[in-house]
Amino acid sequence: MESLKWFLPKFTVPTWLDVVIAIALCLVGWLIQRFVIQKIIKHIVLFLKNRHRHFQANVLAQFSKAIGYAFLTAVIVLSLSYLIDVPLFTHPSTKNFALSIMVFFAFKGVYDVLHFYTKQPFQLSDEEDQNVLLPFFLRIGKVLIMIFAMFTIASFWNFNLNGFLTGIGLTGVAIAFGIRDTLGHLFGGMSVALDNPFQIGDWIATEDQKIEGTIEDINLRSTLIQTGDKGLVYVPNAYLVNRPIYNLSRREKRKCEQFLYVAIDNSEETLRSALTAIHKEIYLHDQTEKEMIHVYIDELHHDYYRVLVRFFVATNDTAVMLEVRQDILFAIRQIMDDFAMTLVSSVEDEQSRYKK
Repeated sequence: MESLKWFLPKFTVPTWLDVVIAIALCLVGWLIQRFVIQKIIKHIVLFLKNRHRHFQANVLAQFSKAIGYAFLTAVIVLSLSYLIDVPLFTHPSTKNFALSIMVFFAFKGVYDVLHFYTKQPFQLSDEEDQNVLLPFFLRIGKVLIMIFAMFTIASFWNFNLNGFLTGIGLTGVAIAFGIRDTLGHLFGGMSVALDNPFQIGDWIATEDQKIEGTIEDINLRSTLIQTGDKGLVYVPNAYLVNRPIYNLSRREKRKCEQFLYVAIDNSEETLRSALTAIHKEIYLHDQTEKEMIHVYIDELHHDYYRVLVRFFVATNDTAVMLEVRQDILFAIRQIMDDFAMTLVSSVEDEQSRYKK
């Protein structure tokens, strides 16, 4: 009590009745928060969702915890004020502390909203091409909110922000040299977000084929990729921005390329007719691109021709592409049989036979 008098000289020593009343006030406050305020918030959220105001509903739902904690804190402070007969919200020794707690919960609500949309960015915008940018900048927003909350609360206690910022500026240069790689990944992440070469859900591959998979997440330092053989891989952003990247999900057509090895003893007339028939078969398929079909001899060797068969399928689905390719290969086999053409089973076998 003596130490409390040093901090609050005019406080009144509470009686047991005051203690019971203060505890009762806290209990009533908890019941109101648990069964009244939370219920009201849930009904308002449901009402907003029924009115298709999903943004307002999500913001209120994420603020509900901060509102509940702030209300309980206010009840506790009021109970203590009654207990010692000192208005803690306005007393010079305690008002900054109470105000700091209220401000903290306000910023906590904003932080919870940003955290919610970081995990589910598609609910913030209907435009799919923003799914890459939103999580990235929302994470930056979370950091800025924490910094702004810290400075706001520090200002209540007359903290020397100018000296603090000056110290940050002097040490920042030294720290920057020590975290050059991290900064490189950070700016790499900014480049990925601004250039938007891919978005969450895209299937990408690097030019050297060392990384290939589906984008699961993009954060400040790295990109999370789900690969077919290695599972989840965290790839530094600086690695991605310094290499050519193929966005396989944005392809509108797939290339099919096949080589046929035809024995050189086939006549020119028969060979030309067969290649024309193959070209026609590819052209008539309903899922092939008609603008670019290549069926030509592209190499001449001692005892065989190499025939290039190249066409494109109007799909990005691998299964569809393989099915079309299978149809064309069966058709090529039938055409070769119809023209009684001699095929070389494999270049290696033919070359081995020729050497013997």
